[in-house]
Amino acid sequence: MGHREDLLEGAKRCLLAKGFVRTTARDIVKESGTNLASIGYHYGSKDALLAQAYVSLVEGMGDAFDGDGTVDSAAPGSLERFERVWANIIATMKDRGSVWRLSMEVLAMGDRLPEVRAHLTAAQREAGRGLVPLLMGGREEDVSDATADTVGAFYVTLMTGLIAQWTFDPAGAPDAKRLTAGLREVVEAATGAASADSTSTDGAP
Repeated sequence: MGHREDLLEGAKRCLLAKGFVRTTARDIVKESGTNLASIGYHYGSKDALLAQAYVSLVEGMGDAFDGDGTVDSAAPGSLERFERVWANIIATMKDRGSVWRLSMEVLAMGDRLPEVRAHLTAAQREAGRGLVPLLMGGREEDVSDATADTVGAFYVTLMTGLIAQWTFDPAGAPDAKRLTAGLREVVEAATGAASADSTSTDGAP
């Protein structure tokens, strides 16, 4: 590997061991066998490198999210697929040493990590874009910005809430079955309300 790849892998190991705030540039250099100048040359700054390392860690969990392809046997957009996908995602949150604790660090200490937070905020749309085909079918490259900003944002918001609950209250955090049951009730209520509105409109003078 070149210095760029060495730095990224070293930063990933540092993040998992020490988190964002406690990881120093010298930690990354020592772990990667590179030098301080390489960080600025390849990534611009330590925080930019750490943000990229975190995104890379999350992207590396793709196989866990789709259950090595088993999710595709459920119809796109179905409640069955919703439950399967979120069961896989939630399984990655149960380990106290999981990568998701890093998200909570950014939320809690974002004022000390402004550049990391800025980079990860910019990555939110792409995170949602990646979740859409996993749950709804299709290809990531075909997901429009509008869909990423609505459906994708919904999934990212749901994931953020789940990460927080599994971090702070794992005993009370919902599993995929409870999450799916909640969605079913919300959809049924919304569908019933929409049907009632339609009937009222159709019968209006």
